[in-house]
Amino acid sequence: MKRIIVLIAAIGLGACKPNQGLITTSQAPQQAPGSVSKAPDKEESTVAKVDATKVDVNWMTLDEAVKKADAEKRPIFIDVYTDWCGWCKVMDRETFNDPVVAKLLNDKFYPVKFNAEQTADVKFKGHVFKFVPSGDRGYHQLAAALLNNQLSYPTVVFLNENFDMLQPLPGYRKAPEFHMMAQFIGEGHYKTEKWNEWQSHYKSPYGSQRNEP
Repeated sequence: MKRIIVLIAAIGLGACKPNQGLITTSQAPQQAPGSVSKAPDKEESTVAKVDATKVDVNWMTLDEAVKKADAEKRPIFIDVYTDWCGWCKVMDRETFNDPVVAKLLNDKFYPVKFNAEQTADVKFKGHVFKFVPSGDRGYHQLAAALLNNQLSYPTVVFLNENFDMLQPLPGYRKAPEFHMMAQFIGEGHYKTEKWNEWQSHYKSPYGSQRNEP
């Protein structure tokens, strides 16, 4: 535990706690290790009908994102998930499968998928993060650092162009709510205005489907 705290501080990933950063949100469905809660097989779809063209998120590894950012600066978006997390699967199907969300992630971020229980070492910002066996599953040190040691899934994480933490946001988010958050970060609005100011003039591409956090 002490090593994780040191790593969080050393790489600048402990600047804020969930729901205490740039974006303030209500409680969202999530699962912690050992949780017996189960996400619904079918969630009412919020996939945007504003564009029928299928768009896939161009997911990449963190290493690939860092290399791309060396050539062209962009914030990094990280979806921290596990294979057993039901709400992670719902978010894949209903949020990241949304063409408007996918286009925003592709255009404004380097989008990364990170399995919080992967066993391969990851080098990031001069540190090597490893898998830690614990209980029935274990966890990856990078996941613990990104999530401020609060391991619940799904959690999405926003890093700025210098790979410093902007904010982790735990829980399942429907496409309209997520789009508002991602556009706030991806287009740099957070640098000049507060979250409540952004909410007041944000123009939702979902019309009446707009879902404020």
